[in-house]
Amino acid sequence: MLSDTPPSGRELAAGSVGTSQLALFCSSVAVHRALCATGLPPDQVLGVSFGEIAALTAAGVFEVPEGARIACLLARQLACCAGGLTLIGAGEDRTAALLRGAGSPTLALACVNAPDESVVSGPLPALRTLEGVAARQGVPASRLRLPFSSHHPSLTGPADAFAAAIGDLRPRPARIPVHSAVRGGPYGPRDDVHRGLADCLVRPVRLPPVLRGMTAGSRTLFFEAGTGRALTRSVRQTLPPDTAGARAPLADPTFPWPRPGAPAADRPNAALAAAFWSHHDDHVHATPR
Repeated sequence: MLSDTPPSGRELAAGSVGTSQLALFCSSVAVHRALCATGLPPDQVLGVSFGEIAALTAAGVFEVPEGARIACLLARQLACCAGGLTLIGAGEDRTAALLRGAGSPTLALACVNAPDESVVSGPLPALRTLEGVAARQGVPASRLRLPFSSHHPSLTGPADAFAAAIGDLRPRPARIPVHSAVRGGPYGPRDDVHRGLADCLVRPVRLPPVLRGMTAGSRTLFFEAGTGRALTRSVRQTLPPDTAGARAPLADPTFPWPRPGAPAADRPNAALAAAFWSHHDDHVHATPR
């Protein structure tokens, strides 16, 4: 049975590198299977950073043991990525201005989660300088509890090592579309998913345009297959309610919902569902206000 109080991404991130990554992967796959069992299989999946591993696994590109191996191999590389990540309560343009004000070329925009939320990656001393600049300008800034940097162009070495380590795993054709917030859209049948996963270490996430692309022409109900509400909030901040809805099953006390045929007063109806995963599940609760 699911615990009444599953661990948050923040709590998992407090453990050693490797433990949290495997736990987040397994929880994502478990939520995906529970959604399918309640009659809500996704028509498409979206992976955000580390979450691409679970998204590709849910779509059948990798088997669960392969996905778990990929998660552990990525964690091994993350242990070599010194630095950290800071959540900024501002959009991409304002965050870029803060980066200029900090004057450090070692910092990089890592993620744009929503029109008013970004993440910056880099060395800890430079992040402290950025946080000071943000505080003086009245912009919320909060350090994430992740003992590594990510989405940083300097991490080509770990990215190449990770791509080589998973190179022997042969991907299968995806059963449903897999969208990547790092690629900016769906994987194609000839795309190199090994390189795509490795790119999550060196390329930034820009989530809003991907969400808009996924909902073009139809109302979409998103389910967050993870331990937090980061992407649920990103959807609600990015998309109008008449275009998309979002729910975080593990934060819903009525989940898992009844299977088809059983009483389902609390079970959502979805003509189009998209399950999605995030690397930074912990930063939902760290968002400063």
